[in-house]
Amino acid sequence: MTSEVRVPTLGESVTEATVATWFKKPGDTVAVDEMLCELETDKVTVEVPSPVAGTLSEIVAQEGDTVGVDALLANVSEGDSGSDAAPKAKEAAKDDEAASQSDRGGDAPKSIDAGSADVAAREGETTEVKVPTLGESVTEATVSTWFKKVGDSVEADEMLCELETDKVSVEVPSPAAGVLAEILAEEGSTVEASATLAVLTSGSGAAAPKGEDAKSGAGAAPETKTADGKDVEDAPSAKKAMAEAGISRDQVTGSGRDGRVMKEDVAKAVAAGTSAAPKAEAKPAAPRAASAPDDAAREERVKMTRLKQTMARRLKEAQNTAAILTTFNEVDMTEVMALRNTYKADFEKKHGVRMGFMSFFTKACCHALKEIPEVNAEIDGTDIIYKNYVHMGVAAGTPTGLVVPVIKDADAMSFAEIEKAVNAMGKKARDGKLTMGDMTGGTFTISNGGVYGC
Repeated sequence: MTSEVRVPTLGESVTEATVATWFKKPGDTVAVDEMLCELETDKVTVEVPSPVAGTLSEIVAQEGDTVGVDALLANVSEGDSGSDAAPKAKEAAKDDEAASQSDRGGDAPKSIDAGSADVAAREGETTEVKVPTLGESVTEATVSTWFKKVGDSVEADEMLCELETDKVSVEVPSPAAGVLAEILAEEGSTVEASATLAVLTSGSGAAAPKGEDAKSGAGAAPETKTADGKDVEDAPSAKKAMAEAGISRDQVTGSGRDGRVMKEDVAKAVAAGTSAAPKAEAKPAAPRAASAPDDAAREERVKMTRLKQTMARRLKEAQNTAAILTTFNEVDMTEVMALRNTYKADFEKKHGVRMGFMSFFTKACCHALKEIPEVNAEIDGTDIIYKNYVHMGVAAGTPTGLVVPVIKDADAMSFAEIEKAVNAMGKKARDGKLTMGDMTGGTFTISNGGVYGC
């Protein structure tokens, strides 16, 4: 009897998903509720379990395919026949062969020699790894990550690389066991559907991943264990997301079967504040005309993924065509006002400048920008430039209009230094003596619109 595996309900307003990974291949034995594949939508990652125990007889939707709700993914043949029949048939064949060899007497060595020759003939055969179907209206992708390097041994269906399109990420499995002989599309390359990504060579090296060396190799994926000692491997997309966010496995709580970490689990961990600052190994930015030499040396340039490029483009289009929304949030300043009233006289006597609220606002913003460096970054072409400094723009009203002088390295200043800088810039603005250098290079701006009735 055959049971169908279909796309489950994906959530409100979600009508389609992309098949990200198949954990089983046709002919594999599966248990009831064992995970067969992983689907990815715009919002979540969904694992699809087997509805029955049996054998995976057919995969209808391949990795990278876009499927709708209730679409057919695969067929599973129920019963124990799928798992027991093949071994029994092999044993019967071995018995028949042994009996026939015994009857023939001296013919057995020739049969063995023939088998060895056949294996030798298969040594060195090559298999091409091609770009899978990318989905409707998607014609190209970018190679984002190679999980293996040239010379590494790989098993059939082991993940080789990950591609990114405007819509989804697609993992590319190995079509056969062997050795990765050549990588034709390097990371960052743009490839079209069905283009050749790499070349595999079949041979004895295919067994290498089963040894201890493979477990300690660069391509080996860390596994966790459940309470009963069962190995649980996290979703490939989750591993990549953890690496990009700079967080470890123990910082993420898995919501998948047996505690398996899914992509959305990583997103939740990052949102909860466990993500680190941009990775230190990212290459520093080359000096740009818009940045002073000292500033350029403190910037990091990170290539945007294809998905982020699309998001940035769409958001900019929305900004140009949609109405701008302003939000208002009230903050309890009671403690700050009490602190200011307590020390303002001593502060002015010691530093020669009054303690205003701008130093509190500036300090708070600097701390927030350090915690969320993306807000202090800018997009330059297809790169994100992270600025490891804060040049705070402070809007100031003048008789001729509103100007925004910039306080350089505000994050390294004390309260007194900030107040002195604000006063100095305000005086230059009122006197019309601001230079272009005083008003360029800002990474964030504070504006007090209250004086204009905002």
